[in-house]
Amino acid sequence: MKKILVIGAGPAGLLAAGIAANSGATVDLLERNDRPGRKLMITGKGRCNVTHNSTLINELIDNVPTNGRFLFGAFSRFTPYDTMDFFESAGVPLKIERGGRVFPQSDKAVDIVDALVHYVKKSGVRILKGRAVHFQTADGKLLSVQTEDGKILTYDAYILATGGKSYPATGSTGDGYHLAKEAGHTIVPPKPSLVPLELENGSWRSLQGLSLKNIAIRVLKTESYTTVYEDFGEMIFTHFGVSGPVILSASAHLRDITRGRYTLEIDLKPALDEKKLDARLQREIRAASAKSMSSVMTTLLPKALVPIILENAEVSPMQIAGALTKQNRLSLVYALKNLSYPIRSVRPIEEAIVTSGGVHVREIDPKTMRSKKCENLYFAGEVMDVDAYTGGFNLQIAFSTGYTAGKSAAEEGEI
Repeated sequence: MKKILVIGAGPAGLLAAGIAANSGATVDLLERNDRPGRKLMITGKGRCNVTHNSTLINELIDNVPTNGRFLFGAFSRFTPYDTMDFFESAGVPLKIERGGRVFPQSDKAVDIVDALVHYVKKSGVRILKGRAVHFQTADGKLLSVQTEDGKILTYDAYILATGGKSYPATGSTGDGYHLAKEAGHTIVPPKPSLVPLELENGSWRSLQGLSLKNIAIRVLKTESYTTVYEDFGEMIFTHFGVSGPVILSASAHLRDITRGRYTLEIDLKPALDEKKLDARLQREIRAASAKSMSSVMTTLLPKALVPIILENAEVSPMQIAGALTKQNRLSLVYALKNLSYPIRSVRPIEEAIVTSGGVHVREIDPKTMRSKKCENLYFAGEVMDVDAYTGGFNLQIAFSTGYTAGKSAAEEGEI
């Protein structure tokens, strides 16, 4: 019976281990943390956006800006519906929310983690505590793995599923890059993806903690004023700038970011074009013509935003609404739809949800996830140079590549 070692008990490693065991192999799962799935526990703010309700493989690929085509085979072998069926069959009811995002009905990531761990244990996988620190290779084959405490582990095949460098407190410290390099692989330098943005000093500092829903954003190249990314949804102002789903997705499009290269524009009223918004503003003014514009604007905006929008439109907070000029009103309409801030930088890689970079995919067989450099080494998940937008796509990458690696490692050249 073929013996396999899976290194890393995140979502990719857990599924890979269970699939390999159910495909006839004897499997050990090496994990440095006391509990498997630590990073998975905090995804989706603890709710776990487990996959995306996509029916087409190309839709998945379109949401993977880095090496999406490489994943065609893995996505085909284990689809979002396979993921949903897996967890439903494991006793975790799921629900589909706005934009096709799939969550457990309980809104608890721990239910997803527990289902994976139970599946692994039920499949006969042995979970070992330890940290892999060294690969011994010879003649294009991985001979053994050395752990931090000096143990030498020898198996027929190995699956590397250690994750990237984001959230190092959960164990994602980039160990897999060093190990893959020892096996002869090229490492694309890791950088943050799906990460909050720092803004230049400005009025946003008074907005810390303010969440905005149903807003639209655009990220522009400052010099050319060309749109790099646009989205609709939720965001939040923080002590350093901005975060939230639309901001995280936008960050994946910011390549070679330098100070002042990009500008963030926020449309606070995307459901209304300028003409309709002007009509709405006129109605509010007529209803409160004797009041100040500061008071009127609270019917349109969160209180914290009112002084910023009035200042941007060059309208005094004490301006009596009924005496507002047409030009003032149009300036307010523009300010409501064009709240603009220069982007300073992205936050550190340690704060990123996922890592862009990793093992170069040209050195991996996309049909099997097997190394082209080391014949009995396979890869799964974020350790590879693949990353996607928010919405469940990154976890689907983990599950699809984990399934493919586990199945392939167990069945290829079976002993």
